[in-house]
Amino acid sequence: MTATGRLRRRTLLRAAAAATAAGAGGCARGTRPVQVAVVWSGSELARFREVVAGFSAPVQVVGVGNDIDAFLAARQLAGTSPDVAMLSRPGLVVEYARRGWLTEVTPAASYAVPAGMADLLTADGRRYGVWIKAAHKSLFWYLPSMLAEPPRTWDALVALTRRLGARHRAGTGPAPLAVGAADGWVLTDWFENVLADIAGPGGYAALARGDGDWQDRPVRQALDRLAELWSIDGAFPGGGRRALLTQFEESVIQVVHHRDATMVFEGDFVDAVGTRFRRGTEELAAFRFPGARIADQPLIVGGDAAVVFAGSAGGVELVRWLSDAAAFRPWLEAGGYLSPNLAVPADSYRDPVRRRLAVELRDAETVQFDLSDQLSGTFTGTDGVGIWRIMQDFFMDVTDGVSAAEAVRRATGQLAETARTAGRQR
Repeated sequence: MTATGRLRRRTLLRAAAAATAAGAGGCARGTRPVQVAVVWSGSELARFREVVAGFSAPVQVVGVGNDIDAFLAARQLAGTSPDVAMLSRPGLVVEYARRGWLTEVTPAASYAVPAGMADLLTADGRRYGVWIKAAHKSLFWYLPSMLAEPPRTWDALVALTRRLGARHRAGTGPAPLAVGAADGWVLTDWFENVLADIAGPGGYAALARGDGDWQDRPVRQALDRLAELWSIDGAFPGGGRRALLTQFEESVIQVVHHRDATMVFEGDFVDAVGTRFRRGTEELAAFRFPGARIADQPLIVGGDAAVVFAGSAGGVELVRWLSDAAAFRPWLEAGGYLSPNLAVPADSYRDPVRRRLAVELRDAETVQFDLSDQLSGTFTGTDGVGIWRIMQDFFMDVTDGVSAAEAVRRATGQLAETARTAGRQR
């Protein structure tokens, strides 16, 4: 057995032990509640529990950590699957459905999501999940006191980074960009936004389906565009090597607390981190990820889907209820939540940031779902694996003096080979 296989087996065994304990706890009270497995923790977990408190039957929400795939595989093996699970990877939903683990679901009449998300949870023409939470992943965040005029095009972003990078090298200002490159998903989000602008909906979707060529021109152009920006001297606090040790939350802290950087790119969840760690009362502002032209603004979304494991009638009822536009009102009123359901009125949002983002989601001509979350097998990425690792290698190359042409050649070669391997594993 390989080292990866041994690690996976240990993970499954630990998850199985936790699963047995969680299952026993639910049964000890007599009538078993509908059990829901989630990756959320902290305030997100608390808010979701407030939501399901409004359901007509008892609901037990179990936080299972980040590797929900290992947890669910262990539960399935033990015959103790939860009724419902929240999954962020549509590819995993399809994989589970084809293994026979899931049952079909029917959403509420008020359920309406963007076209770019609608068909991702279907297998062989049947629906096996509904989207219940969205993430807007095409945003740059900054403090207005540190940036008077946000760039509106990619070239303007590059020019601003060069100018601020020169000041940073001279010791007269913060670095232009913070990036949590230690988290590979941050770098794939960068790549996906640029790729969506260059490849268009058809080329982006082909790569997600496994039909596209990872060495074709749009991929090379997207990587070349990133190399142009990331290789700018002085772009990041402490340089590229320090950025590769910086995790997502720390990158936000570099902007809102230490003021070591002017801008940070990531999804709508940045503001929650910013509010927690900011120095003073100034609130973050956001602008859309710039495309090649002012009119070109990519919109990448992520999300969490609710699926029901086979044989759970209570799970089917809960998921249908969760898909209704009114179900998440407690979380909407508390803030920090973006609904994928276009039937939710914009004025339902308490905080103005998400009210604006909900309008952008509704008005967008094209919405593209997070590409890495759609990829199959090990290509999808996790710490040190798949597209996450490839993008970290690419970032290390372009920030360490490797020419853009050579860095792009290496990355596209790795992407193509990993895609082929994942295809053979299906």
